Amino acid sequence: MSETSVKKKKARETEEKKKSFMKELFGDIIYIAVICLIVYLILHFVGQRTQVNGDSMDNTLANGQSLIMDKISYRFHDPERFDIVIFPGPEEEIETPGLVDTLLGRTSRRPYYIKRVIGMPGETVQIKDGKVYINDKELTEDVYGITDYIDEPGMAEEPLTLEEDQYFCLGDNRPVSYDSRYEPVGPVKRKDIVGKVWIRIWPLSLFGKVK
Repeated sequence: MSETSVKKKKARETEEKKKSFMKELFGDIIYIAVICLIVYLILHFVGQRTQVNGDSMDNTLANGQSLIMDKISYRFHDPERFDIVIFPGPEEEIETPGLVDTLLGRTSRRPYYIKRVIGMPGETVQIKDGKVYINDKELTEDVYGITDYIDEPGMAEEPLTLEEDQYFCLGDNRPVSYDSRYEPVGPVKRKDIVGKVWIRIWPLSLFGKVK
């Protein structure tokens, strides 16, 4: 075989290797893009990681625990009584702005609240004698461990009739919870409910579905 033929053969092999490499690289890029798209769709439409901040849901959920929020169920049905839901609370001033806040000129934000659905649309809620009443009938809450006397009835001291798109939500730790009893939060509109608490992923010792 002549020197010219050898060079041509090596050039063809080099070209074939280059094409094979580019094909594999393109395949890897497509694979990663598909994975990223799936992750985005899951986080945007199905579930999202969130973290408990504060003690308002003790002893059900504790400060610092990590959760997965179910964002898809409420696309098919409405929230149910005793669901633990997530919704944006009233605006709060940002005391220590981060880099993104500074760049955007953002001075306030709406933190997400985690509370339990107590009153359903159209119902009349009242807190009297330290207990919750729905349509003038005492609500049994010890099914999920709530037995505390409610010292602060807030705006539910008088009968509060919910509109057809409103839910009355309370934290399980009533003495410290800032919830629908207080006017800045108030009854939560259906459209503002982002999703419901689904799975606790941290700490690992408590991993599992949140009831």
